[in-house]
Amino acid sequence: MALVLLLAALSVMIGSTVFSPADVATALLAPTGGESDLVITGVRIPRMLLAIAAGAALSVAGVVMQALTRNPLADPGILGVNAGASFAVALGMTVFGISQYSATLWLAFAGAALASIAVAALGASSRGSQSAARLVLGGVAVGAVLAGATSALSMLNPKAYATMRLWEAGSLAGRDLGVSGLTLALVTGGVVVALLLAPGLNVLVLGEDTASSLGSRIRAVRGWSLVTIVVLCGAATAAVGPIAFVGLMVPHAVRAVVGADQRTVLAYSLLAGPALLLVADLIARSVIRPHEVPIGVVTAILGAPLLVALVVFRRRAS
Repeated sequence: MALVLLLAALSVMIGSTVFSPADVATALLAPTGGESDLVITGVRIPRMLLAIAAGAALSVAGVVMQALTRNPLADPGILGVNAGASFAVALGMTVFGISQYSATLWLAFAGAALASIAVAALGASSRGSQSAARLVLGGVAVGAVLAGATSALSMLNPKAYATMRLWEAGSLAGRDLGVSGLTLALVTGGVVVALLLAPGLNVLVLGEDTASSLGSRIRAVRGWSLVTIVVLCGAATAAVGPIAFVGLMVPHAVRAVVGADQRTVLAYSLLAGPALLLVADLIARSVIRPHEVPIGVVTAILGAPLLVALVVFRRRAS
């Protein structure tokens, strides 16, 4: 928690222009209306809050996904969340000419929700229950179809294609306090539900037969887990784009340190995700200052070596 607070402070101070702690304190406590005050309160703070919200959402959703599907490679893309959000944004930009973040936020959230509902329907058996294998296969199928449709729509409109390319690379720039506040509120609700589901997820990862014999309400846990994933991934993807590796990398790293108890993994992932995204954002803004690298590129560069290191570490430990 101390690390997250330190990184949040650095995120407000460091960028194309570096501000001192005194500048930040003045902008928050006694603003004069100058340019530095406007940058700090109108750009840096919303960006910092969005990084915390998106990092927490993606990492917690990754924990829930991996427990729900019993698949260690599960991430926000495996249930069609990213593909649904991308398709809805592409549809809004190319067909309806929508470009405002406030509008695309709801479009992406709706697209993520509808895609997840379609995956859940495909993953359901004739009795209405769902299996991990069906959910994964349904997510891959829906994601592939929607990704192809998104590419086709984007190619029809060069301007929309350029905007979509920037959004799909992942970015925290250009979002105001309203978008950050709404995302933070949605993520807070999703995180609370995820923490309440932790005991049920602990039983669910043992397998459906074992969970049933222990008296677990499998359908309720699975249903609320899907709702939680939609809220968390939908809100984060809608606000910042489909950022890679956070939902996959953070649960693995946390699990390697604290063990497999879902309650502990969720608690530490809730802090590790924002820390990772704040670090990635600082790198994205600093490496080619005054320009910036898409944050999705930075998380991919950071994530791949870490996952390789975790694989090597576990191999040696075994």
